[in-house]
Amino acid sequence: MKHSPERTGLSPRGLDQAVVSGVHERMSFYLALDAGGTKTDYVLADDKRELARVRTGTIKRMRTDAESATHNLDAALAQLSAATGVSMRSIKRTCVGAAGESVPMVADWLRKTIGERVGGKLLLLGDVEIALDAAFPGQPGVLVLAGTGSNVAGRTPAGVLTSAGGWGPALSDQGSGYRIGFEGLRAAFLAHDEGRATLLMAAILDLWELRSIDELVAYGNRQPAPDFSKLTSVVLACARQGDAVAGQVLDRQGRELAYLVRLIIRRLKLASDDPGWAPPVAFAGSIMEMVEPVRQSLIAAVREEFPDVRTLDGVVDPIAGAVWRARTAR
Repeated sequence: MKHSPERTGLSPRGLDQAVVSGVHERMSFYLALDAGGTKTDYVLADDKRELARVRTGTIKRMRTDAESATHNLDAALAQLSAATGVSMRSIKRTCVGAAGESVPMVADWLRKTIGERVGGKLLLLGDVEIALDAAFPGQPGVLVLAGTGSNVAGRTPAGVLTSAGGWGPALSDQGSGYRIGFEGLRAAFLAHDEGRATLLMAAILDLWELRSIDELVAYGNRQPAPDFSKLTSVVLACARQGDAVAGQVLDRQGRELAYLVRLIIRRLKLASDDPGWAPPVAFAGSIMEMVEPVRQSLIAAVREEFPDVRTLDGVVDPIAGAVWRARTAR
């Protein structure tokens, strides 16, 4: 079950005309963005309510070109204004949560492009940080984010942030869609070399519409590389059919991500005055929501070291954290 902020249920033309024509002048408006690797969510809110929400393709410059990112951003801002009657120039503060927010190509583009279109101050945070605020607004806890990429963050009782992972697909991203797909492909070829039976090879050939292993070798090694995250659905489907090789891939990725979670829990416990305290753990992202074997493997591995750790059900809605930060930042 996904936890979401309160919504008004307004249709694109549903804001009362009195609000559009007069009350706007007495309101503060906030814009929140959750910029992921494949999609971007946007929320326009006032001090109490979510007024409108839209979704476009990604605006993350590491994942798309500047023209496409700009088109996606412009389309979203136009939809928000049309739905609410609120000018983007009247925004008091914008909070963007983005993976790779410290990478100059990502951060510089976001600051420049949003600054040219939206009024007020801009707060640029990591995607895992806004998800942490969605789960535990200003409170201690651990957030595990796994979608196309992955990251783990925690907040100590004193409010200090710490993180592990999130270094991108070539360097980390344990338990992510990219890693599941990539490791699933590698596992299929290792099983082929070992003479082990697996459904993975045929399923991958079918998904990518290839006719032979030779074609798959060429496709898998091409530059730029294919989107390995699209293979996640194949690995999950094969595991559900009882394929041992696929099941091992999911279990291993859950355990690798759990190692980062344990690192963060240790740091938070060291920073606590209560030796018996353990931070609660929340989850966000498509892998944590839909790939249950990875989540189950992660929780089991964390509880090997911290048997009493409490995990929240479902996944949090990261953009709720961006809304909270936009409203409360100073």
